[in-house]
Amino acid sequence: MKAEYDFSKMKSRKNPYASRLKKQVSIRMGEDVIEYFKNMAEETGIPYQSLINLYLRDCVAQKRKIDLTWARKP
Repeated sequence: MKAEYDFSKMKSRKNPYASRLKKQVSIRMGEDVIEYFKNMAEETGIPYQSLINLYLRDCVAQKRKIDLTWARKP
């Protein structure tokens, strides 16, 4: 491997995977929800934040809509 490379003649290009990158957000969740996913993480060996992301991604793929009829007052 060369000790020094000359990148001055290289052309820049956009990252083809940039649209697939994750964005960090802060979100408030109930302790019961976090505990649920942490328990699942122990069972599966997948980090709980990844499990939450996978679940939400599945909701998007299936175009699931939340049913809030239980929250409405009569």
